Amino acid sequence: MKDSETFTQSVFHKLPIPIAETDLPEKFTFPFSYQPHLVALSAVKALQTYLNEQKKWTHDFGDQTDESGEICGKMFGILVVQNKRKELGYLAAFSGKLAEKNYLEGFVGPIYDRLADDGFFKEEEASIIAINDQIKAIEYDPQYQDLLSEYNTKRDKSNKEMQVSLMNKKEAKHIRQLKREAAMKDLSGDRLENLLQQMSKESQDLHFQHKRKLQAWREVLRAAEVRLAFYQKKINELKERRKSKSAVLQQQLFDQYQFLNQQKERKGLTTLFKHTKQQRPPAGAGDCAAPKLLQHAFLNDLKPVALAEFWWGQSPKLELRRHGYFYPACLGKCKPILIHMLAGMRIDENPAYHEALKTKGLDIIYESVDYLVINKPNGLLSVSGKYVLDSVASRVKATFPKATGPMMVHRLDRETSGLMVVAKTLAAYLDFQNQFLNKTIKKEYIAILNGIPEYKAPSIKLPLRPDYHQRPRQMVCYHEGKLAETYWSILEIKASKARVLFKPITGRTHQLRVHSAHPQGLNMPIEGDELYGLKSDRLKLHAAALTFKDPTNGKSMEFHLDPDF
Repeated sequence: MKDSETFTQSVFHKLPIPIAETDLPEKFTFPFSYQPHLVALSAVKALQTYLNEQKKWTHDFGDQTDESGEICGKMFGILVVQNKRKELGYLAAFSGKLAEKNYLEGFVGPIYDRLADDGFFKEEEASIIAINDQIKAIEYDPQYQDLLSEYNTKRDKSNKEMQVSLMNKKEAKHIRQLKREAAMKDLSGDRLENLLQQMSKESQDLHFQHKRKLQAWREVLRAAEVRLAFYQKKINELKERRKSKSAVLQQQLFDQYQFLNQQKERKGLTTLFKHTKQQRPPAGAGDCAAPKLLQHAFLNDLKPVALAEFWWGQSPKLELRRHGYFYPACLGKCKPILIHMLAGMRIDENPAYHEALKTKGLDIIYESVDYLVINKPNGLLSVSGKYVLDSVASRVKATFPKATGPMMVHRLDRETSGLMVVAKTLAAYLDFQNQFLNKTIKKEYIAILNGIPEYKAPSIKLPLRPDYHQRPRQMVCYHEGKLAETYWSILEIKASKARVLFKPITGRTHQLRVHSAHPQGLNMPIEGDELYGLKSDRLKLHAAALTFKDPTNGKSMEFHLDPDF
């Protein structure tokens, strides 16, 4: 039987291979960091085969090798489940819409179908569209366009004339100053007094002349604004009406999204996001694959066994996704929802917590009165998080309780190992901060890439900003991103993988990881990068060299530490 044949008209699909009860995971998938269980991989393979072979619907997933087009792929998810008869199967879902539909044969449906013809959303959306049409009708009215063009022309002319008048005033003032300085040397008595009075009068005349011109233009523009006001008032009233209707519709929509958990407890989007940083649900919350899958399971008394989500098709322009790669559930849209939906279930441990427990204390490379240089292990946070308190900062505090710090001068990602400098005094902290600000501290990293990058320029310049709905992911953005620059070189090629040296000029969050994975960078993720590539035993990224000036005596300090990979 082909894998695609297991994807039937029902949303409960048979697994392509028999799975024994003993081969099932003991705990459900931790959705924010995971490697898919073998039983989940079996279902993923069946779904991906179906996506390649099916002819029932059409969706342009784009060119999987082209990461720059408007068309892009889609996030899919599978949920292995067990029914009351102990039969194993899996559910499939897609995030958002697929083939311009919320419902497709074989996939679980949305929490709420906003595309339903008989639903309130379509009706209210139509009324908002009607308001948009009214606004456009006014904005494209020829009489309004003529008045607007007339106003803009007069405003531009006013700005130019007043700018010239202001420049003339400044130039005249400069000339008077030169004359005054010369007169003070060459003239005296009445002649000097008369000249100074004359220059004072010239100054006043120019001032009032500028003021009268400004007042005249204000009256001209005010008259034009009065003629526009009739149209502007209508436009503003319609925009306020649209804003009010949109807010009401958005809240009505939020109220339709009610999420269940295993205990059949129901909570809506507004409640779930009330205590988050943004305090309200972001756009698209509740439409991702994972909440859809769990909702269907709880509605139909199916026991969730394992979860996996993967990207299929071309990457979107702003985000960094790779065809066929697995990705954790997003934090911005899904975390508050999934925390509620998974309440009461036995879940795999957060790998961040698990990794942190593997090491104890501090691996101190160098210690002075003012600072430490340590070897941070992979898996340990630089500073304590909301759920994981163990960190470099907490361990330094425990080891050096009398230190006036610890002051975290810089950070390494939890998954990154290697050299870190930690200030023990405020004075050292301020000195190190100044060195970082002036870019005199030098850092080098060693990484293993998932393949061999094609040769490109020796430096990568891709501006970065946070992906606000999927933190801690970062994204390349030429509009809002901050400058990020990295020099790189290949050290060795072995087993079809490249060992590279990175020399970051800037220190943006995830800079090396994004510069490696992005198509405009090396187009080759760092091995073990769960966020931008493929998860493995660890992220193969290590801070191998650190150079700075000792804050006490100004001596140049250099440290080198090879990675264990």
